[in-house]
Amino acid sequence: MEFRGRPLRHEYKYYLHPHEYLSIRQRVSALLPLDPYSQSPEGYGIRSLYFDSPVDYALYDKVNGVFSREKFRIRIYNGSDHTIKLERKSKFGDYVHKESAPLTRAQYDAILQGDYSAVDGSTSSLIREFYLALAHKGYRPITIVDYLREAYVYDHGDVRITFDKRLVAGVNSIDLFYPGLILKETLDPAQTILEMKYNNFLAEDIRFAASPTLSNRSTISKYVICREANMLHFKR
Repeated sequence: MEFRGRPLRHEYKYYLHPHEYLSIRQRVSALLPLDPYSQSPEGYGIRSLYFDSPVDYALYDKVNGVFSREKFRIRIYNGSDHTIKLERKSKFGDYVHKESAPLTRAQYDAILQGDYSAVDGSTSSLIREFYLALAHKGYRPITIVDYLREAYVYDHGDVRITFDKRLVAGVNSIDLFYPGLILKETLDPAQTILEMKYNNFLAEDIRFAASPTLSNRSTISKYVICREANMLHFKR
């Protein structure tokens, strides 16, 4: 499926309580392998720095359920600068489209210091559009989102079944690598977010294994959850 020339993916999200997480995890792990990037059966760490406009388009478009919306973020894994990705996640109703481009540590550091020339003139169309958002639309780094992801994969249909745990927000810095970053819990630590993602086809046995019986589908945004946690922390 495509929208405006962009390939779209299905994405379903659910809040799981501990007993349901364990049940679904047992079924899914019997069918699918762990993501090869996993460092242990618990998965791998994801930390993202989200950007928003001066009038908080990314925040309020999500809260208000706007049909077409997008978010820019810079993402790292397991606290390392070995892989730094700029991503743009676009949402069109119930479907998503994600783009990605690599950044260097020097580019990342320059962006945090407000020196956007480091990404000006890039050969990547995504990075060029990010530069325009920073330099001409007033986008700025706003919130750090951090969690542990346990992911199972299936190549046919690019299926990913993920369990995201220990969702926390960075509250004293916007630097992904800041050693003194304070992380504030945003959900009950026992609560897990299940995400089912696939292109055009999801095998019925995988759908059955991954589908909750006690939880309803939710419109979950980790960015909104962590942004609101920041607002409560600073009462602004």
